[in-house]
Amino acid sequence: MTKLAANLTMLYNEVDFLDRFEAAAQSGFSGVEYLFPYAYPKEQLGEKLAQHKLTQVLHNLPAGDWAAGDRGNACQPHRVGEFQDGVGKAIEYARALGCTQLNCLAGIAPKDVAPDKIRATLVANLRFAAEKLGAARIRLLIEPINTFDIPGFYLSRTQQALDVIRDTGSKNLFLQYDIYHMQRMEGELAATMRAHLGQIAHIQLADNPGRNEPGTGEINYRFLLGFLDQIGYPGWIGCEYKPKGKTVDGLGWRAAHGV
Repeated sequence: MTKLAANLTMLYNEVDFLDRFEAAAQSGFSGVEYLFPYAYPKEQLGEKLAQHKLTQVLHNLPAGDWAAGDRGNACQPHRVGEFQDGVGKAIEYARALGCTQLNCLAGIAPKDVAPDKIRATLVANLRFAAEKLGAARIRLLIEPINTFDIPGFYLSRTQQALDVIRDTGSKNLFLQYDIYHMQRMEGELAATMRAHLGQIAHIQLADNPGRNEPGTGEINYRFLLGFLDQIGYPGWIGCEYKPKGKTVDGLGWRAAHGV
């Protein structure tokens, strides 16, 4: 059965962030995700979750200075200490929020570093994080992201991410599969999700072009959402799209797609 989580970074932008928990619950969502919790006291966020009976499905490890253009630091050799400190902070928040999976953004590949060193840094950092998160009973995820939206992002294809997972040797590292990003990079959505179902811990959605609600673009979400039920995907699907108008006005896509 499809479980949808509202991405509070992108949905309900018409209200302050802390008010988005209530808005999501009133819209019928039972789970939420967002990029980062670190700007708020974890106790305050925990109160919002409890008050509105919401599950914290996912958030990211610290990813550097987002406002300055950072999109993660896991592949950057000169920031290993910062990455490791971020893992500890993320675990503190995840425990307080009852969040059982964290996503690691690989980051933009530095142009002045050899490719083999970039990859080795990413593998080593993920191995470190997977072990720390595993001890806390939290799953670690990595996400390929399209290089049209984020030029230079290191992880951009499914197989590349799976190869990195393999090379860490960890059983606590999984794939976050974003349908929008992978439609832009490679297509073959249904076949890829079926083939790697056992390694996919979380899915996100948005339509293409525009990254708006399902039903606004070329992706056949009525088919894909039914397909995921058919093949037995057990996890959450994060609604990480940009509403064309006000969030609530666009939520009719759920009924139209049978979810």
